[in-house]
Amino acid sequence: MPRTIWSGAISFGLVTIPIHVASATENHSIQFHQYHLEDMGRVRVRKICDLEDREIPQSEIGKGYEYAKDQVVAISDEELRELPLPTAKAIEIQAFVPLESIDPIRIAEGYYLVPDGQVAAKPYKLLRQALNRSSKVAIAKYAWSGRERLGLLRLRDDAIVLHAMRWPDEVRDPAAVDPPHETVSEEEIKGALALMESMSRDDLDGPEFEDAYTDALAKIIESKREDKPLPDAPEPEQPGKVLDLMAALTESVQQAKASRGEDADVHEMPKKKTAKKQSAKKTAAKKTTKKTPARRSRSA
Repeated sequence: MPRTIWSGAISFGLVTIPIHVASATENHSIQFHQYHLEDMGRVRVRKICDLEDREIPQSEIGKGYEYAKDQVVAISDEELRELPLPTAKAIEIQAFVPLESIDPIRIAEGYYLVPDGQVAAKPYKLLRQALNRSSKVAIAKYAWSGRERLGLLRLRDDAIVLHAMRWPDEVRDPAAVDPPHETVSEEEIKGALALMESMSRDDLDGPEFEDAYTDALAKIIESKREDKPLPDAPEPEQPGKVLDLMAALTESVQQAKASRGEDADVHEMPKKKTAKKQSAKKTAAKKTTKKTPARRSRSA
């Protein structure tokens, strides 16, 4: 069972559900420390007081807010726990909305909400079944780690999951990255849709969705530990210049189908307009150009 990182209650109208919170995810990446390479001594960060110029033990360290350059207001953990906010000790549900109405960029890390004792079992199950039948998610407010947050409650199997959410003003306007304003033809859009169809699948199971970086790093560490040659690095594929977007889409569909063991022949891929139609337009344009001086000569 993951460790409890917060305890409180879910406030659902007048219904209170005592819960404790456990992280729903875990990090399997390889962690590094800093070492002095000459003797491999561990390099540590020491906490030094600027005024006394000495190392301070953790028992003497607390939080503070710099109100002015020469004035710091100390804030204790107990004072943070006793904030004059209803969300300091409860996850207060504010509304229920369709999940599709939430921009995914606002959804952050997830936590399991675990019913705390027998008294919480029935109201927890009630909220879980109501969420399931409504096909909606709950939007709530709660206060952790010195700040009030917005959260999203949803179901994952039989558990209620709380996702932290970003406030609207924490999401940058996409115009800040200056998206391109190129013109794309209908044929190119259909080609991209054909590529998407050839890459579609029903799940995310398979070696292509596994963490290859951590496995490769583990092999390097093992080779160095046993004083063996490092494993050969594969030659990276050099991306070619895309001169013809439709040709690139067609070839991509062929490669995607071949990688899945399907018929690599591409059928019904949208084609560019033929050269005959283009030449016909040019011929019509030339005839129009020739007629114009004739009209002018008669009027003269």
